[in-house]
Amino acid sequence: ASSPMQPTPRARVLRFARRWGFWLVPVIAALVLWAWSAVFGGFDLGARTASTLAGFLKEVAIFLPAMFILVGLFDVWVPRRVVERHVGSAAGPLAIVWMLLLGTLQAGPLYGAFPVAVALYRKGASLRNVFIYLGAFSGLKIPMLTFEVGFLGWRFSLVRATVTVVVFVLHAYLLERL
Repeated sequence: ASSPMQPTPRARVLRFARRWGFWLVPVIAALVLWAWSAVFGGFDLGARTASTLAGFLKEVAIFLPAMFILVGLFDVWVPRRVVERHVGSAAGPLAIVWMLLLGTLQAGPLYGAFPVAVALYRKGASLRNVFIYLGAFSGLKIPMLTFEVGFLGWRFSLVRATVTVVVFVLHAYLLERL
């Protein structure tokens, strides 16, 4: 039997899984998919995947540094009391309008919204307003709405945007209570 000071093999495996499982599972899954595609799909799939990954990494490398600079400037220039007053826990329904405007008017890919959301939260924005901002950023950006109106018409876009706002606001209040 093992001594009380040394962990059992099962405990070591569990500790390893807790520590590395988050990273190990996707890596193993990627390796299995890579091996499967190499055997059954040929090299073309890997080449296309590498090309797509390279394009995405280039986009991230160009966009994220600028985003972090802007978030840093926001963090330095905007006082905490201003954020708390307009979009904090005690802010009224006008805070929803502010978050919808910020999310709708901000440009960039969705991963660019997360540094802004963190900065808002650290400055005192309520969690519900951060959720509303993320929802507006993901579903109500002006370029997306203009394409939607062009392809599907004003009526559809207005109904979809209205339903989206209602759902995001209800979810934000629900998530804040959890």
